[in-house]
Amino acid sequence: MFDLVAKYRKWIMIGLFVLIIPPFALFGIDQYVRDGSSGQVVATVAGNDISEQEFSNALRERQDQLRAMSGGRIDPALLDGPEQRFATLDALIRQRILVDHGMRAGLGITADQLRAFITQAPIFQENGKFSMERYQQFLKERNTTVAQFEARLRQDIMLSLLTQAYAGTSFVPRTVAERLLRITQQQREISTAEVSPAAFVASVKLEDGAAKKYYDQQQDEFRTPEQVRVEYVTLSADTMAGAIEVDPAEAKKFYEQNQRQFAVPETREASHILITADKGASAEDKKKARALAEQIAEELKKSPGKFAELAKKHSQDPGSAAKGGELGAFPRGSMVKPFDDAVFGMKPGEISAPVETEYGYHVIQVTGVRAGQARSFESVRAEIEKELKRNSAARLYAETAEKLNNLVFEQGDSLKGAADLLKQAPQKSGWMARTGAEDARLNNPKLLQAVFSEDVLVNKRNTEAIEIAPGTIVAARIVEHKPSAMRPLEEVRAAIEKKLVESRASQVAAQEGRKQLDALRQGQGAQVTWSAPQLVSRTESKNLPEAALRQAFKTDASKLPAYAGVELPGRGYTLVRVTRVIDPQSLDRAQQNSLSEGVAQLIGEEHFTAYVESIKKKTKVKINKEQLERKS
Repeated sequence: MFDLVAKYRKWIMIGLFVLIIPPFALFGIDQYVRDGSSGQVVATVAGNDISEQEFSNALRERQDQLRAMSGGRIDPALLDGPEQRFATLDALIRQRILVDHGMRAGLGITADQLRAFITQAPIFQENGKFSMERYQQFLKERNTTVAQFEARLRQDIMLSLLTQAYAGTSFVPRTVAERLLRITQQQREISTAEVSPAAFVASVKLEDGAAKKYYDQQQDEFRTPEQVRVEYVTLSADTMAGAIEVDPAEAKKFYEQNQRQFAVPETREASHILITADKGASAEDKKKARALAEQIAEELKKSPGKFAELAKKHSQDPGSAAKGGELGAFPRGSMVKPFDDAVFGMKPGEISAPVETEYGYHVIQVTGVRAGQARSFESVRAEIEKELKRNSAARLYAETAEKLNNLVFEQGDSLKGAADLLKQAPQKSGWMARTGAEDARLNNPKLLQAVFSEDVLVNKRNTEAIEIAPGTIVAARIVEHKPSAMRPLEEVRAAIEKKLVESRASQVAAQEGRKQLDALRQGQGAQVTWSAPQLVSRTESKNLPEAALRQAFKTDASKLPAYAGVELPGRGYTLVRVTRVIDPQSLDRAQQNSLSEGVAQLIGEEHFTAYVESIKKKTKVKINKEQLERKS
């Protein structure tokens, strides 16, 4: 989430996220539930604990990122190895230190700032207005509560502000920015010539025993990984749900007992003008705020059409003022009680007297009413049946999962009992290695780790029942084992010899290329066939290899033509000829400013890194190494 905050940090007070209900100004956002240090403590930073749960959650996120980057093909042992665990803890320690120093520097985020940041977020808006459904879906997908999300968001905003405090104070002189932009936009006309290894393959002669020598020195290259095949049984909640039949009478009974669940509640659209006066305001400030609210209410009763205009002018709710006070549609119970009671006691178009809440005084106008209505049984029957199936399947799944786990342990030398329980024949897998399985469904780190454990691999026991996806459990045992082994020399001899010949030919091509480059630079008539000239820049390579492009712009072009060359692995040698240099005639001011900001940001980030390291050295950090290394 911090990455998202950082991405939009220039808009810090415009907003990235929205709250669970439209009128965020009316919700107790500063009552956060903070995670305690329950359970074992992994580390203590400046007196603040990092709990085992917090560490485990951060480690899981890091592991998920690595799996995604590797396409799922990564050794599970690496994901939970010492390097990953220490790197995760180090990141948490840095974060905790920064939060502590940010608070000391006065960068705490107030409720108003958080509201301003949240209420404008496009991610939770629909048709330009807040969508409760989108917000709730966002929280559901991340398995987090409103309080947890807000607490972490408050912390991430503060960290972003602290980062920007450094990145935003660096300065790049205009002359430096102009010079950098001219270098970036410079074009060079170049031609290339390839000295290909293919031209030298026929002349390469390998010495006797070359393949054998390479084979002996590079044995890991010819070693096949340890592999296994397993038989397995699968418990699936979805499969269970699909097999369940719902009694029509049960569905009807459920409908009658839960009619409120299937009713569309009345919703109201309203706008408000907030004059703030929180709990800590003095009596005099509250009196002034109420007087202003009463004055606005009296003016609106005479001219209701001016509501949006006065809201933009007077309202102190940053989330709705710019929209003319619009709060969108919401059901009863969404707001703090005084506000809620007022809205649902008014008629459409009515202007309220000032309504006092913990946030101040609100002048309210109800702009629309949508009556609630009951949905018929037939319209929700499929929904009810699906819910009943899911509930029944969930109970049956939990009961069966416990039985399955007991069976695969108690009858550890066979899956017969498990197969009988699930009424299915065990399935056979393809080959599985420690780094991945052919069958995508079985390519699960926990399952792979279990399959290659000593108890399963050596002792020939069943794995435990392992959840490979939500609602899906697999238990397996090995039926075929193929240990890691060296491929015979005769099997790979031809491939080795081909590789050695191509490598030697590439070396000869590079030597020839360097000779030709020396001849060209000395003005001698080297026999070179150049490609058609083309204009390139540092940002437009025109399919020129990156290494060749760098050489084209590194070479001294004060005297033309200028020549350069570069060895490319597997491709021999590329000669580069520069025949023309075109400097930009004018500079785009916007590009110059953008480049200046980018360089300043890099400098700022360097300063910030140095700052983090300096305060880290001064902060008392205690690590519980035993708890850090403990694996559940």
